[in-house]
Amino acid sequence: MPKHMSLIDGQWADFGNYHPDINPANTDEVIGEFSYGNTDAVDQAVAAAKRAAPGWAATTPQVRHDLLAAVGNALGANAQDYGRILAREEGKTLAEAIGEVGRASQVFKFFAGEALRLGGQLHPSVRPDIDIEVTREPMGVVGLITPWNFPIAIPAWKAAPALAFGNCVVMKPADLTPACAHIIASLLNENGCPPGVFNLVYGRGSVVGEALVNHPDVAAISFTGSVAVGSRMAETCGRLRKKLQLEMGGKNPMVVMNDADMDTAVSACLNGAFFSTGQRCTASSRLIVEAGIHDAFVEKLRAAMTALKVGDPLDAATQIGPVVDEKQLATNLTYVDLASQEAAEVIGGERLELATPGFFQAPALFLGTTNDMRINREEIFGPTASVIRVGDLEEAIAVANDTEFGLSSGICTSSLKTAREYRRRAQAGMVMVNLPTAGVDYHVPFGGRKGSSFGPREQGGFAAEFYTTVKTAYVFAA
Repeated sequence: MPKHMSLIDGQWADFGNYHPDINPANTDEVIGEFSYGNTDAVDQAVAAAKRAAPGWAATTPQVRHDLLAAVGNALGANAQDYGRILAREEGKTLAEAIGEVGRASQVFKFFAGEALRLGGQLHPSVRPDIDIEVTREPMGVVGLITPWNFPIAIPAWKAAPALAFGNCVVMKPADLTPACAHIIASLLNENGCPPGVFNLVYGRGSVVGEALVNHPDVAAISFTGSVAVGSRMAETCGRLRKKLQLEMGGKNPMVVMNDADMDTAVSACLNGAFFSTGQRCTASSRLIVEAGIHDAFVEKLRAAMTALKVGDPLDAATQIGPVVDEKQLATNLTYVDLASQEAAEVIGGERLELATPGFFQAPALFLGTTNDMRINREEIFGPTASVIRVGDLEEAIAVANDTEFGLSSGICTSSLKTAREYRRRAQAGMVMVNLPTAGVDYHVPFGGRKGSSFGPREQGGFAAEFYTTVKTAYVFAA
């Protein structure tokens, strides 16, 4: 069985304390064992990053471009093999997993270009004989804490801009998906990343993550995960005056208007709510349907949902893989029970016993719900969606915005006027028209409002806002 170690200062560090990486579709299969670090491991990794930071910041953009491009090319060339590892480790279908590796490849290659494009500004002074130059400089050592639901794409879209803009990195991947982070660390190491520039430490969030957030030599933290953990980080980083970027939860609405194309609406809701086993912060968990189309829409969506094949993610016929682990499955089933207690009609949602021991769940649809129910207030993070009937666009917008979250928001309509009105008034960082609420491009900003996000946006050119700091220089030239 393969054993994997943390990467510190360009060397693989064995801390013992090995933990198994279990296949959620077949719990008899152990993908590998990973050596968990502790606070001492974090201290070593940060010290290595701090030593490497001046040299890496001083490298030319071409050096950083070449490293990131090489990693991006390697990811693309091996997408089939790496996708298979991702599917076995996280549980998403092989097609989705291969696509995610492809996305990670695109992200690395995009930020290879951004390393060359990062520029400054020259401004005339309001005073005579003075030149003003505004430049961006790296933060120094950044801590990256990544989630399990996109275990190679999210590490890529955090690590690539951090390195492109001259920072050194200490990454803590999610406990449930360490193998994908190991792929990125290995490729960086194999393609000439200088020692200490990228460091990877496995371990519990309560130990490794906590130590990283509190470390005095870490200048910035980028975290994707739960609202509870992110809120605690915000308090800590505020006290320590540490730059922070948070991507947390969502309770994303998809509005379906009377004039929507039925097939488009059903397809968008099916994808947004249930694909990736619903384990996306951008998933369509609240389907807000205008009364005139409600019954016909529910009938078609119900038929499409119950026809979805749940099974082994490596089987080409599978459309939904397992839930990531036993704890998440238990949480999902608790919400299915809660939906019944709140007087919703529940379609599906039961645990499935298939050919291999795993965490399989039938997708669930909750009908006859209102927006004040807990199932419509709290993020479930499973293959579930609630349907809420509304009378018109005004009510639909009010219900869509009535949430503590504000990540992604969608509408299905054939009216340009309606789409424009919804885009303008939706209280979300991203708005989709006739598209699933999940599914984004890598070259534009990603992030939300309210309880979903905090700090500068991720991805695209906007990533520079987090991974750099601005310097303004005045020069007297008389």
